[in-house]
Parts: sequence; C-alpha cells; structure tokens
Amino acid sequence: MSGAVTHAAEAGHPYGLGPPAARVRDLTKTYGRGPAAVRALAGVSLDIEAGEFTAVMGPSGSGKSTLMHCCAALDTPDSGEVWIGNQEIGRLGDNALTKLRRDEIGFVFQSFNLVPTLTAEENILLPLSIAGRRPDRRWYRSVIRTVGLDDRLEHKPNELSGGQQQRVAVARALVSRPQIVFADEPTGNLDSHSGAEVLSLLRRSVDEHEQTIVMVTHDAVAAAYTDRVVFLADGLIVDEIRQPTRERVLEIMTAMTAVAHEV
Repeated sequence: MSGAVTHAAEAGHPYGLGPPAARVRDLTKTYGRGPAAVRALAGVSLDIEAGEFTAVMGPSGSGKSTLMHCCAALDTPDSGEVWIGNQEIGRLGDNALTKLRRDEIGFVFQSFNLVPTLTAEENILLPLSIAGRRPDRRWYRSVIRTVGLDDRLEHKPNELSGGQQQRVAVARALVSRPQIVFADEPTGNLDSHSGAEVLSLLRRSVDEHEQTIVMVTHDAVAAAYTDRVVFLADGLIVDEIRQPTRERVLEIMTAMTAVAHEV
C-alpha cells in the first residue's frame, strides 16, 4: 500500500464545523472481575467530526476495538455516554437501538461477513431488504460507481477476490447512507494491492460523498490515508495528529511502545 494520498483538509475540506457525527464522554469498560479484570477503557472522551476519515491506533490491548464496538452499539460500556448525532445510545430501547444500527451506522468487518449464497448486489442491498426499504437508485448507482463493482454485481463471494469482497462490504455499509461508518481493520485480511484499493475507496467516500468514517488499524500506511489519527494506550487517548504521514505515525507508535516497555 503505497502512493500519495490527498487529505480532505489539504484540499480545503474544513473540519470542526457543525456538530460532530459522534461524541464519546468519559467511557469506561472493564472485562472480567477481581485479579483477572482488564480495564479496556479508562474514561475516554472524543469527538468524531462529520465528513472526516479518522483512524484509531494503539498497541494490542490499548482499547481501540472496544472503543469502536461501544461507539457502534455492538458492545455496552460500564459508564459514560456515546452519542450518534443527537441520540445518546445508552438511553435507547431495543427497538430504537436496532433502528439506529440499521439506519445510522455502517460497519465494515475485517472478515468481510458476506452471505455466501447471495450475489454481490444482494449482499449490498441486504440491510435495506431486511428493513423493508427500497434503495435510493441514484445513490445506489453512485456507490456502485465509487466502489467499481459494476461488472461484478452478479458474482457470489467465492467468485470474487478478497479486495472485491471487501469493496462489496464497504458498499453494503454505505448504501443506507448512514451517519457514520466504522471499519475494524478493513485491510487486515488483504494483500498490499487490495488493501490500497479499499483504503482509496474509503478516502473517496469521504472526499466525494462527505461520509464520516472511523477506522481501527495497526498499519501506519493505512493511517496515512486519513485526516486524523487518535492514539490509545491503556484505555486512554494519549495523542492525536492531523494530516498524518506514515513516518509520523510510526514515530508516535514507536515512542508508545518504548514507554510501554519501560513500565
């Protein structure tokens, strides 16, 4: 995964204007009890700006996946608040939470999570089918054009490359026009070429469609495609940078690792 990328901020895309797409306040989460307890989040507060591509990075066990899962309503924090737009998800009942996940949140998994018996098009439209909604045809065509899958829509997942399967998964996350898309190591199962294709696709989704994307990654090259990188260690945000470069990200991650070894 190499090559220059253009950040939205560099292209005059303003940040920090308007309400955040998501807000986290004093989030805590502990797994287990007693001596075996692991505190994954130790009081995280964070704003995710609308129309930006944000990366969340940190050493293994830093809490980055837990933070994402709590933000995407896939896990429940012990305390604190998560807001998606103007909705505090901890106050929502089961039906409202299901509707929020379906309509306002997109999720891209590392393992694609496609239904093997469905075509690419059927997989993309599955969330809308489950919701009993018809796709916005103009938006659907725009998504398909962005992900470059016009000639693969009738293929089933086993007839697609790993990069193509992940592009189907990204299209599925975008087609309902969610307020925010979360991507958990979206290039983790891909070779460098396919990974670069998917990262470029996510970048274009932000630049061309003003999508808000939050990506957990351990890869400094992947982080360099984003507008902002937030660094976690021991369940806390310890640093952040804008207009990241691979070199700057590696520098911070190396310093974080050195500190961890000293403790």
